Amino acid sequence: MTERTKFLLDESKMPGAWYNINADMPVAPAPVLHPGTLEPVTPDFLAVLFPMSLILQEISTERYIEIPEPVRDVYKLWRPTPFVRARRLELALDTPAHIYFKYEGASPVGSHKPNTAVPQAFFNKQEGTKALTTETGAGQWGSALAMACNFFGMDLEVYMVKESFYQKPYRRIMIESYGATIYPSPSTNTQYGRSLLAGNPDAPGSLGIAISEAVEAAATSGGAKKYSLGSVLNHVLLHQTVIGQEALLQFEMADEYPDVIIGCAGGGSNFAGFTFPFIHKNLTEDKATRVIAAEPAASPSLTKGVYTFDYGDTAQMAPIVKMHTLGHTFIPPGIHAGGLRYHGMSPQVSALVDGGYVEARAVKQLDTFRAALTFLRAEGIIPAPESTHAIKVAIDEALAARESGEKRVIAFNLSGHGHFDMVAYEDYLHGRLEDYEYPAEAVEEALQHLPSVG
Repeated sequence: MTERTKFLLDESKMPGAWYNINADMPVAPAPVLHPGTLEPVTPDFLAVLFPMSLILQEISTERYIEIPEPVRDVYKLWRPTPFVRARRLELALDTPAHIYFKYEGASPVGSHKPNTAVPQAFFNKQEGTKALTTETGAGQWGSALAMACNFFGMDLEVYMVKESFYQKPYRRIMIESYGATIYPSPSTNTQYGRSLLAGNPDAPGSLGIAISEAVEAAATSGGAKKYSLGSVLNHVLLHQTVIGQEALLQFEMADEYPDVIIGCAGGGSNFAGFTFPFIHKNLTEDKATRVIAAEPAASPSLTKGVYTFDYGDTAQMAPIVKMHTLGHTFIPPGIHAGGLRYHGMSPQVSALVDGGYVEARAVKQLDTFRAALTFLRAEGIIPAPESTHAIKVAIDEALAARESGEKRVIAFNLSGHGHFDMVAYEDYLHGRLEDYEYPAEAVEEALQHLPSVG
């Protein structure tokens, strides 16, 4: 091995197609159900929210779906992204492990989210959509879609979880700078938001509530607006697989292959984007890479949730999917990893965890920031609070390799930078952050409200 640190691909090596894990899923996907009838949804129902091209991607079983040239042209603003051997972190940990990370913070908005925001805006524009609505937690998704809608000349209405709206003002300003309109959720802009505020004017909000507001705004627009989301559903995860496909090529450049790959997990998008191409190798080429989803102990859908059918939003307007869920009434604590505070997990990721193809690990907030400081003081990059969960697990794996004295190749997705999350770091450095583990009794109560699906 040389002492090479960065493995950079030329633009010509950027993937020409997205990888669709539906082609290789070892278990058949459960049907998506109508929130009212509890029967399988029809294209007509989904067409109220999504353009037909995205609906077809959602249900497709083709292994590869071509990336349109206009989307590739925008991708070239930041793709392919860097792949880095974290040599200084290895030295700091005194580990024989080789640690790599894929750096998605290189995008204009600082996260992986534009990988799906750009194609969603493109396909909507292609089918005549004039405006989109969406939710956002910490603001990464909202800023990515705001940028994409600006590129394709579309209006955007964003409902940002109120807790994050005030925690992260600079992401809100970024969204407004791209020309989008943004509301703290719950808001007075929708009937559902007004009903929640009437009962609790200080409601902190949740991703489930913000989704409800964005869905209502689209569904009641008379066709003027469509809904766009940044995680969970298959077409979103599909678009993110450019990450893992690039990483496979970059591992070839490094003349190595991973023993362990890790991604933080909230709804599943960055995790799937990085890991699904490697899972494809596990399923079709007898590779044996361990795959770990790192989630917050405060929002532990994979490690404490139940694998069952649940609504995708709090108001029960979005489709019902089978997933690991904490219950759609879940209201998360105000941890700084706002992008991981969703009540459920992608159906594909959930099925892979349930089948034993993916491990799930919950980590505490203070441990993630401790790991973040170890990483940033070695490698220089300030990670987003969401990404620190993957860093924590990667460090744990590297320390386990040190204890056993074995070489282990570890890779994680650094899904975004933390330049707009410095209040979180300030709170940690000054002792104002607390750990919070979501109590089992709260999960039990929330699960009493699940839909009655036979």
